[in-house]
Amino acid sequence: MTLKKLIKKYWFFVLIAGTLIVLDQWTKSLVRANLDMGEIWSPWPWLSPYARIVHWYNTGVAFGMFQDHGMLFTVLNSIIAGFILIFFPRLSENDWFLKVALSMQFGGAVGNLIDRMTIGHVTDFVSIGNFAVFNVADASVTTGVAVMIIGLWIQEKKEKNQKILMDETQHLDSKPEI
Repeated sequence: MTLKKLIKKYWFFVLIAGTLIVLDQWTKSLVRANLDMGEIWSPWPWLSPYARIVHWYNTGVAFGMFQDHGMLFTVLNSIIAGFILIFFPRLSENDWFLKVALSMQFGGAVGNLIDRMTIGHVTDFVSIGNFAVFNVADASVTTGVAVMIIGLWIQEKKEKNQKILMDETQHLDSKPEI
C-alpha cells in the first residue's frame, strides 16, 4: 500500500485516536504532578459529593474491575489495538459510526496501555458520586462501545426499512394490471 493510500485510510483514525491518547496522557500527568495518591481536589466544596478529581490507580480494567491482573490486560490491550489497526482500513468509506467507535476504543486502549507499560498501573482521577474512579481512556472505550451500538442499531433499522420498501415495491409490481 502506498503512503498516499495509507494516509487516506488512516487520517480520521489518527486524528481521533491520537487526540484521545494525548488528552488522556496529559490529564493523567497533570493529576500525578499535582495530587498525591488518594488526594482529592474539587474547585467548589458543594460539588465534592457529586464530582471531584482524585489521584487513584488501577491494576485492573475500566472502572476498577478485575484488579491485580495488569499483565493480562497489557497483553489483551495490545491484541485489541492490533486487531483494530488491521480491521480499520477494511471499513466502508461511509461507516462513520464504526470508524468513530473503533478510533475511540483504540485511543482508550493505547492510553491505558501506555500507563501499564511505563508505570505498571493505570492512573484514574475522575470521580463522580459513588461510581468507580476512571480516566479519559476509560471514558473513550466506553463511549466508543456506545457509539458502536448506536451505529449498529441505526444500520439495522435502515436495512429493515429498505427491506420493507423492497417488499412493498415487489408487491406493487406483482399486482395484475386492470
